[in-house]
Amino acid sequence: MTDTLAPSSMAQTASQAYRSALAVIESVEPRIAEATRAELADQRSSLKLIASENYASPAVLLTMGTWFSDKYAEGTVGHRFYAGCQNVDTVESLAAEHARELFGAEYAYAQPHSGIDANLVAFWAILANRVELPALAEHGVKGINDLSEQDWEELRKKFGNQRALGMSLDAGGHLTHGFRPNISGKMFHQRSYGTDPETQLLDYDAVRRTAKEFKPLVLIAGYSAYPRRVNFAKMAEIADEVGATLMVDMAHFAGLVAGKVFTGEDNPVPYADIVTTTTHKSLRGPRGGLVLATKEYADSVDRGCPMVLGGPLSHVMAAKAVALAEARTPEFQTYAQQVADNAKSLADGFLRRGAKLVTGGTDNHIVLLDVTGFGLTGRQAESALLDAGIVTNRNSVPNDPNGAWYTSGVRFGTPALTTRGFGADEFDRVAELTVNVLKNTTPTTTAAGAPGKAKYHLADGVVQATKAASAELLGKHPLYPGLEL
Repeated sequence: MTDTLAPSSMAQTASQAYRSALAVIESVEPRIAEATRAELADQRSSLKLIASENYASPAVLLTMGTWFSDKYAEGTVGHRFYAGCQNVDTVESLAAEHARELFGAEYAYAQPHSGIDANLVAFWAILANRVELPALAEHGVKGINDLSEQDWEELRKKFGNQRALGMSLDAGGHLTHGFRPNISGKMFHQRSYGTDPETQLLDYDAVRRTAKEFKPLVLIAGYSAYPRRVNFAKMAEIADEVGATLMVDMAHFAGLVAGKVFTGEDNPVPYADIVTTTTHKSLRGPRGGLVLATKEYADSVDRGCPMVLGGPLSHVMAAKAVALAEARTPEFQTYAQQVADNAKSLADGFLRRGAKLVTGGTDNHIVLLDVTGFGLTGRQAESALLDAGIVTNRNSVPNDPNGAWYTSGVRFGTPALTTRGFGADEFDRVAELTVNVLKNTTPTTTAAGAPGKAKYHLADGVVQATKAASAELLGKHPLYPGLEL
């Protein structure tokens, strides 16, 4: 997949573009140019295994550095609050068109700045459709501006008394699915569904029981650290049974949906009322968000700006359009399948070496390693691996005894290294290097002699040996080949 990052025919052109851009930046603030070069060097020399990160193509990256950044464009296509937005209309229309065609959605909204923003737009659209519009009808008014102050007070109470049911954080859910530290947890009364204590797999019967008892307005499906597929037909059945709106956050696995790895009941778009996603991660685009919806929710989603969002980032919407166009190619489907195949290779590599995996394996792009068998916390393991040039992130496991800060797990993802061209053998080698680092990491105590959940010691020579082995792997699959700064 390295050809996608910088086709050989375009490498010289991309190099010239970046050299010129950095020279301009350097003339104003040389430290920023220096940090930019250093970031590329760091990414080239490390094994990037963070499941939520990837590498965008030069075409996507260059699209963001244009004068579209200078334009305000609140509103929607053809209905802006600023003049002179005809070119922004073109950009947003193309991004939405590519998203609709790629995912088979009735409607697409390309303005969200991030996945959190996309989820907020979706939540408020659901509240508008399920709470606001019925309330307006009750009061015999056609427009929200016709509500009296007393009407508004009643409406606010209805908004604030709604319920949301989503996957628990330790089972693999996301902070934006109704948890208190996030605004979603302040918008809704929230309850969580988890996984089976023995298998650690999603228990649909348990989800159904909780939904029937709790009766949520919104049933949220999707995950950030669950290494298995979800049956969205079953989730839709549960939502229908309790009269809930099914919202799916597919930020992590959107690339697998786009690449036709997840089809049928594994694809949320035909089953959900609203689907949200980021455009980076497995989709390999710029940092940003999308909302896909049925026509029923289109008008409410279109109110994302100014309801939740500020002015859309037109330069990022342009980059989304480019990335979504890339994702509509046969090459992207090949890439997406390789992402899933590589995750299985990584999981098998861990299991053969005696490591413990949450759910015992994977069938998406995520591998979640339980590091308690190495006598480590997730934070110790994450830090030791980073010392050795293996970039991951610590993550909770179901019923985690170490909590959400120190954790008992480390999350791995295959999208980024697959983009670089890694295959099954390389990911098996990554598993070998990882296990070797963790076996040679020893927890240490604090200055007071107490066990330190963040303290550790790496055996002599492990860092150097791991980095040398990593360099050999990375050298075979250069990042942005031919791109010289």
